[in-house]
Amino acid sequence: MEAGRKKDGPRLTLVAEQSKVVSRRGGNVTLPCKIQRDQSLAPSRKMRIKWTKLTSDYLKEVDVFVAMDYNKKSFGSFHGRVHLQSSSPVDCSLVITDITLEDYGKYKCEVIDGLEDGTVVVSLDLEGVIFPYFPRLGRYNLNFYDAERACRDQDAIVASFDQLYDAWRGGMDWCNAGWLSDGTVQYPITTPREPCGGKDTTPGIRNYGVRDKDKSHYDVFCFTSYHTGRFYYLIHPSKLTYDEAVRACQKDGAQIAKVGQMFAAWKLLGYDRCDAGWLADGSVRYPISRPRRRCSPTEAAVRFSGFPDKKHKLYGVYCFKGNN
Repeated sequence: MEAGRKKDGPRLTLVAEQSKVVSRRGGNVTLPCKIQRDQSLAPSRKMRIKWTKLTSDYLKEVDVFVAMDYNKKSFGSFHGRVHLQSSSPVDCSLVITDITLEDYGKYKCEVIDGLEDGTVVVSLDLEGVIFPYFPRLGRYNLNFYDAERACRDQDAIVASFDQLYDAWRGGMDWCNAGWLSDGTVQYPITTPREPCGGKDTTPGIRNYGVRDKDKSHYDVFCFTSYHTGRFYYLIHPSKLTYDEAVRACQKDGAQIAKVGQMFAAWKLLGYDRCDAGWLADGSVRYPISRPRRRCSPTEAAVRFSGFPDKKHKLYGVYCFKGNN
């Protein structure tokens, strides 16, 4: 028998009304965690409440918040953004404010009260959009750490398997393998065909398994969520080179938009524009949410026109103005 346990089971357990909570970037969320205790167990002033975040490979935990009596401490990127809801003596729920993309994931609530302890895990999911990405260098050029940087540079994070699975269920079909946050390499197929695992296979997520994070090179699946700011196509009297496009956005009090910002505006806000425009990574794309004859006739999509010559090719530009 474990220390502090009666034969009839634990005298202190933790419960979460929901195992998964959904929010969005910039929002606030409460991760539920309540104590159920044996009536014979009097609450101790030395009760310790600890919240940690589980990493995608579950090998380590990241400290988020600890409270014991009147002593409270938040850690790292959570500093100043987390506190206990404390609506009652048995409420250990954690409030996270100004949610970031990196907050996505699983959190563990742990309470230690004398010899009694309990844990419960709650997932924080974000409303958002997943998109495949490769850089100007071309396909299959990113090791895992390059992939992390590439997503971050596009206002995104490396997507999780759960996010890719949800995207596949929503119809995502992409024949190039990409990194996921757990270090695996996978890709989603809804229409089986010869170059993508074979035409006689079933639809699903093709899995290459865990790959060497330094030596293996693939594309990446990125995830982004709502942004606080305005994404727009800059009305300009002439088409522009890449450098002219960058300057035109700056002159308008904005920055040239990132790929993730275009995907978020397209998927989450229904942004639709049939004008090809420069983005920050040197690619040219345009977002179509209403398919029509000359603009992505068969599907709603962010259309990709490649990485044209920055000095000589002329296009419009998409800008992003953050909320200051």
